[in-house]
Amino acid sequence: MNASRRSAMLVTTTAVTIGAVLVGLNVYGEATTPAAVNVAVRVDQVGYVRGETKQAYVMGPTKALAGARFKVVDAKDKVVTAGRLGAVTGHWNAKFPSVRTVDLSALDRPGTYRIVLSGSAAGRSPAFRIADASALLTPLVRDNVRFLQAQRDGADVVSGGLSHGPSHLADEDATVYADPHYDEAGEELLDEHLTPTGVRTDVSGGWFDAGDFLKFTGTTSYSTAELLLAERDLPEMDSLSAEAEHGLEWLDKMWDGDTETLYAQVGIGVGNDAVRTDHDVWRLPEADDRLDVEPGDPDYTIKHRPVFRANRPGEPITPSLAGRVAAVFALAAQRTADSDPDRAREWLDKAAAVHDLADTDHDPHKPLVTAFPSAFYPEDSWQDDMEFAGAELALAARALGDDREAGWTGEAAHWAKAYLDSDVKGTLDVADVSALAHVDLTTALDGARSNGVGAADLNKDLRRQLEDGVDHAGHDPFGAGAVYDDFDAVPHTFGLVATARLYAKATGDTRYDAFAGRQRGWALGANPWGTSFMIGAGEVYPHCPEHQVANLRGSLDGKGAILRGAVVNGPNAADELAELNGFPTMRKCTAAPPSGAWTDFDGKGSRYVDDVGAWQTVEPSLDFTTTALLAFALTARDEDAEQPTL
Repeated sequence: MNASRRSAMLVTTTAVTIGAVLVGLNVYGEATTPAAVNVAVRVDQVGYVRGETKQAYVMGPTKALAGARFKVVDAKDKVVTAGRLGAVTGHWNAKFPSVRTVDLSALDRPGTYRIVLSGSAAGRSPAFRIADASALLTPLVRDNVRFLQAQRDGADVVSGGLSHGPSHLADEDATVYADPHYDEAGEELLDEHLTPTGVRTDVSGGWFDAGDFLKFTGTTSYSTAELLLAERDLPEMDSLSAEAEHGLEWLDKMWDGDTETLYAQVGIGVGNDAVRTDHDVWRLPEADDRLDVEPGDPDYTIKHRPVFRANRPGEPITPSLAGRVAAVFALAAQRTADSDPDRAREWLDKAAAVHDLADTDHDPHKPLVTAFPSAFYPEDSWQDDMEFAGAELALAARALGDDREAGWTGEAAHWAKAYLDSDVKGTLDVADVSALAHVDLTTALDGARSNGVGAADLNKDLRRQLEDGVDHAGHDPFGAGAVYDDFDAVPHTFGLVATARLYAKATGDTRYDAFAGRQRGWALGANPWGTSFMIGAGEVYPHCPEHQVANLRGSLDGKGAILRGAVVNGPNAADELAELNGFPTMRKCTAAPPSGAWTDFDGKGSRYVDDVGAWQTVEPSLDFTTTALLAFALTARDEDAEQPTL
């Protein structure tokens, strides 16, 4: 996720400190006695799956850890296993120079446990569970869905939990504007005013993109695709299906088949003195509908939000957006092929129409139109999106007996080959869907080769993506496969988990299962900061997300309504946190470790802050959360087990 999207008024804030202290040991497992103050135990606070490799970490002074022992106690404080700490995995920072492992793999009986240190070090971990994959991870999927429900815009909001009122009802009759022009950095609107095209359209509904209230076709299509793929593994989870349907309904509005126009964005995040934007105010979303504004007022575009196009009517569409939207519509066709074939054919025809307008002659020297400004969501590759579209179109055609299947399979293979030959290959996240595309193209190929591509080539690239993570993990004391000192560490981590599960499912090769388990553990607490990066998951999680509804309506101490299920960015480069956001209406909130400060755990050029102004670390977003959801769903589904009651 690019920094520019969340940039707004930058004002350093003074905030309160929130924390809970346990007698003798704090919730992070650090001893409060002077002799062992720097010893901390890090575990996956959600828990470990029965039968998988299980690993925790202890960080502290080298000498203290050298003679330390551990024991694992159950909920009744009964010792169930014990031993010595494992090998040193590396150095973290000056305060915690040594990191050692705790091997919990032999612990397989379902229950709730803690690690307790003894000998030359003292410490106690947060609680963690041992359970079957479905019992452990399906509740996390349900919580991710709760976040999506809280993100709903329009009249169809979901009550209960952390909710808000109907919002942005003016989107039902929104004005379409010509493309805005920005400076090279995407930080200033150069137009004196926005220019209406004379077209009005209904773009109500959908989801807020993140802590702000903008809506993007790019991120919504990515997230909806992940929901539809997760639904394959959890088909009986009604709330998941309902959110997938909600995303589809909005994307359907963003495509005008009559004029062959795809709309890319609702709302504006970067303006000027004459055009105030979503990022200029901190409020509840329903407040925008109460504004008394007239055309020409600076706040007019906050209530009457502009709509921007991905293409002019009938003209080519930037291929990344065209490919992804076509893939989603084709997934919708697959979803209803048996239950409602007529509706499925409508989805397939829409998918084909969007696909056929893709600008596959895109000038590589020009940015892809992902958002306005494009710096919000920069993207280098689009061949993966076209591969994704072709694969899903082919599978939809197969399900409906449509004779276009072979042609779409061939096109998908063509774009897969172009992606494999390119120098912009990445791993699963909002800017790269090749992992999703490869797996379904393998299914479409059904053992054949097309345009020089077969299953072996696609699986090799999945291994390339995973090996990149494995290589990075091999040089990190906590086995992290993602980069700490850049944006999107947590979603990249969950992307690796999802990719490992997709690879195993496609090939039967489980060589990356242990790696996937460690990455899931890192994101849920087995990291230097000892926090889960998913709100509500584990004992320690973000309490002060940079999210307007959570800040203005939710609980700041975790005792009331929280933004449960939201996944945040996680650690970032230390220099990115030089300034935090601040608004006069923002409720001040900083959650710090009960002893010391988050800076005690910073290292390797990275930093983590749990502060409402820290969009760099604790702003949640759609794509972060649905990538985690897909990872959980793929792991939770046990093909040999009975489907759980959801």
